[in-house]
Amino acid sequence: MPTYECFKVEVAQHIAHVQLCRPDALNSMNKAFWTELPHCLRDIESNTDARVVVISSTGKHFSAGMDLSVFSDPKLLPMGGDPGRMGEGLRRLVLQLQDSLSSLEQVRIPVLAAIQGGCIGGALDMVCAADSRYCSADAYFTIKETELGMTADVGTLQRLPKLMPQGVVRELAYTGRNFTAQEAKALGFVNEVYESHEALLAGVMGIAAQIARNSPLAVTGCKEMLNYSRDHSVEDSLKYMATWQSGMFRPNDMMKTFQAKAMKQQAEYEDLRPVKGLFEG
Repeated sequence: MPTYECFKVEVAQHIAHVQLCRPDALNSMNKAFWTELPHCLRDIESNTDARVVVISSTGKHFSAGMDLSVFSDPKLLPMGGDPGRMGEGLRRLVLQLQDSLSSLEQVRIPVLAAIQGGCIGGALDMVCAADSRYCSADAYFTIKETELGMTADVGTLQRLPKLMPQGVVRELAYTGRNFTAQEAKALGFVNEVYESHEALLAGVMGIAAQIARNSPLAVTGCKEMLNYSRDHSVEDSLKYMATWQSGMFRPNDMMKTFQAKAMKQQAEYEDLRPVKGLFEG
């Protein structure tokens, strides 16, 4: 695995642990963050045997969100000249930021987010793209952009209404208020609240280990189907499921499961094939 400015990555027992590692800067999402995140996830998918990713953080807060230097960097976004061209440049930058966070959905293995302290603005956009979210009792979340005078633009307003009731999401978006770990749990946004950061990591790693013990082909099929079903009708999703099953289902993993259960052992499954680019080895 390469080294990163914004992330520390460890892979063990089929679990990739990705930690935001800039606590002195409140793990704000600077230019390097947006560049490194999709590369990090694709490196894990391509070059490791990981079957699940856990994203956690260091320090008091999960992340303070977008580092405003991203929008003030004249190399990224020249703020002058023809308004039409400036607008087109801003649109392209926002699309690139959106694509960076969408990598959590696009990677074929589950991504679990373990959140402590503040999960603010762009950080909320990010965890909305995870498969499941867990937090410590001191966690809080906010659609901070509204309070700053702009509309959240990299995923929260598109994904959060699929995860929580519309009326609540609208209130949170219009007010920009904080919502607590307990409120997030009651609304179904997070799966579980843990008493401390240490308990949070232990709990989420335990869930990741359960996922990693299952057939990776079955798990990636679940993620593919759930993502597709979220954005399509039931009828279309059922047809896609039938097509997927006709191409991907083989009895090998089921037979390994049955044999292992009969012998009261853990089944050992073959890893998925590495993801390679068109012209890679």
